[in-house]
Order: sequence, then C-alpha cells, then structure tokens
Amino acid sequence: MKSLKFKNGDELFPIGLGTWKSKPGEVKNAVISALESGYKHIDCAAIYGNEKEIGEAFNEVFSKGEIKREDVWITSKLWNNAHLPKDVEPAMKQTLKDLQLDYLDLYLIHWPIAFKPDVQSPEGPEDYLTPQEAPI
Repeated sequence: MKSLKFKNGDELFPIGLGTWKSKPGEVKNAVISALESGYKHIDCAAIYGNEKEIGEAFNEVFSKGEIKREDVWITSKLWNNAHLPKDVEPAMKQTLKDLQLDYLDLYLIHWPIAFKPDVQSPEGPEDYLTPQEAPI
C-alpha cells in the first residue's frame, strides 16, 4: 500500500481502520484483526467511548512482538469539551492511558467548536464557549 511520507520521516498510510460506532465487546477484536491483516493506521477518538478496549487490543498485539508500535500510525482526537488550554494535556494523557500508549502519531481537534468543560453533548447555545473564550 502506498503511504504518505513526511519530511521528518514519518509515514502515514491513507487507509486505516476507523473505530467510530464500534460496539463494545467487538472493537478489540476488530482492531486485532485489522492489525494482523496488515492495517497500519488506526483512527480513534475519546468521544467514541471505546479507547480502553482499543488499548487492550494494542497491548495484546504489540506485546506479541510481531507488529511493532512504531510501525502503526495511531490517531486520536481531542473532544470539544477540552479545548481550554488547561484541559488539553489532561485529555491527551487520559487518551494515552486508555490506549495503553506512550505516544500518538497524530492528535487532532475533533471539531473546531468548543463546549463548556462539563458538556459532553450540547443542548443549546449556553453549552458552547465563544471563540473569544476558547480560541483555536
């Protein structure tokens, strides 16, 4: 499979396994099967609610030694309620803990809108932060 090579030597495989809407109890096996079948890119996000189970899959696969962590591109995403500067690092650390990883290859802002820190899913305008409160 062709890959995208960056100037710093990183390599991204454009086709990967997305884990959105993966069912609990099934996503671990899906990730293991994908990696063992040759996938080299796994896309995750905290809001998907399945990063702990994906972390179990990573731990199982990487501990066997046949597939190395450094050979897989792993992306995750910052959820919209953690856009304030003080919330970004704790959110990323939680993702790393859940995924049982030391690093991510790419950490994205899931959507370029910010919710108040205690809001998972907004119900009205009062649940959002303004661009002045949480500038991108």
